[in-house]
Amino acid sequence: MKRKEIIKLEDVSFSYTNEEFLKNINLSIYEDDFLGIIGPNGGGKTTLLKLILGLLNPKKGKISVFGDTPRVGREPIGYLSQFKDIDFDFPITALEIVMLSRVGKKLFKRYSKQDRQAAEKALKSLGIWNLRDKKLNELSGGEKQRVFVARALANDPKILLLDEPMLNLDIHIQEEFYEILKKLNKKIAIVIVDHNLEMLSKYAKEIVCVNKCDTHTIRYHDVGKIKMKEISHD
Repeated sequence: MKRKEIIKLEDVSFSYTNEEFLKNINLSIYEDDFLGIIGPNGGGKTTLLKLILGLLNPKKGKISVFGDTPRVGREPIGYLSQFKDIDFDFPITALEIVMLSRVGKKLFKRYSKQDRQAAEKALKSLGIWNLRDKKLNELSGGEKQRVFVARALANDPKILLLDEPMLNLDIHIQEEFYEILKKLNKKIAIVIVDHNLEMLSKYAKEIVCVNKCDTHTIRYHDVGKIKMKEISHD
């Protein structure tokens, strides 16, 4: 049975000012993927995700997201950014965080019954409905993590993009989280940026290595049985 391709990058290059950052990236992501993305700090992993989301525009090349441009096709994508970008002291409850994802592009939109049901479903799917009234700063690291994944799930995405969601969490929480992703992968694609090769080798189906173009030939081989996808450059 032929796998369905949902995201495709063809000869994509990107520059910050005059510095070429990513060069001639080629990558296909399929509807059943559990894809790990590895590479050194500053190597372009987050940049790659932002290109897929249409938050950045490539210098050259083509990106197709669900058959359209990233900005048009990104609606079925759930995204979890790095935790360092989140203000954990903001006075908001877990339920309110998840509900915010239902606002979309409409400012001052009133939440509907369907919005609340979607948020409830997402929180329950991660086993944290009991945390719905807790403020963000009252949650543990693992609980915060699950709340933001629930937020990404509330719009019933077809793929989850996660940017280093395990940062500064202990190994037991990481393993619990990967078990959740494994279950979610039965219904949706997973793409995760992580530095933990041992954990990725246990859960991911494939791994790509992204590195800044001048040292882009770096490859990691100690990843067990995982097949290394190629992201190549001239």
